[in-house]
Amino acid sequence: MNYIKITHCASYLPRKKVLNKEIENGLNLEEGYIYKRTGIEERYYAENETIEKMAIEVVKKIKENLEDLGLIIVATTSSNNLMPGIANIVQKELNLKNCICLDILAGCSGFINAIDIAKLYIETGKIKKALVIGVDLLSNVIDKKDISTVAVLSDGAGAVLLEQTKKCKKYYANIEAEVDKKDILFYKDNKTLYMNGKEVYKYAVTKTVKNIKELLEKSGEKIEDIKYIVPHQSNLKIIKAIASRLKIEEEKMYINLQNKGNTFCASIPITLEEMKEKGLLKEQNKIILLGYGGGLNTGSILLEI
Repeated sequence: MNYIKITHCASYLPRKKVLNKEIENGLNLEEGYIYKRTGIEERYYAENETIEKMAIEVVKKIKENLEDLGLIIVATTSSNNLMPGIANIVQKELNLKNCICLDILAGCSGFINAIDIAKLYIETGKIKKALVIGVDLLSNVIDKKDISTVAVLSDGAGAVLLEQTKKCKKYYANIEAEVDKKDILFYKDNKTLYMNGKEVYKYAVTKTVKNIKELLEKSGEKIEDIKYIVPHQSNLKIIKAIASRLKIEEEKMYINLQNKGNTFCASIPITLEEMKEKGLLKEQNKIILLGYGGGLNTGSILLEI
């Protein structure tokens, strides 16, 4: 039986940092308005770089570990081209030969879907290593007068390397999609991204809690046995509400959106890299990765480090 382990993580943020004050001044809002409603203090915008460039830069940070790589899978919501995909461009630019290359679209839950797909390839023995990238560049499609998006969205890229291991590692996934409310968050035809903040909040704090409870029931694990929940870094109020409904301390929800913003598909891998750097991801720890957003898609993965 083949199992997976996360061996390396990386993150990349553009150079331009945008503080709340700049946005608040542009919209004639009182100081502190954005932080009170989102928990975000700053975000990053790409300048003179493409989404493909961000994906390449994040992979460069772990390139020396990519020998025998069998799969590159990219989760995004903001690809510029249908062909070639971002994964193919990463493969070509970094000379990563003999890889399966996939891009997937599953909203902010895309990274969760990508991990699960990579796990299946490894589990069957088809490949030994998979590079899973989350990357989004949405600052150029934000309506700068729409507080629901300009307050939270940020550009960035994150990546994890998954490797095959014979050592038993727990892994359970609960991934689902809901079509009834697809119009509360969408981006199409390369036009402005739209988000109904109130409806997204209601969806996020109910569907995610149900999804995690189902995951725990499926795995036989108790919430007390989970070291951290690593959520999509959407909005502090949403994450706190999820913690409250799960009846867990907020410290169990790892949060870093205050100085990263909401990077959509990149938020979970960026967070994992930060946690790994801080030494928080220890052998045999059990964590839950939680994604939710456009589609609507919701997904959680319980895995053992």
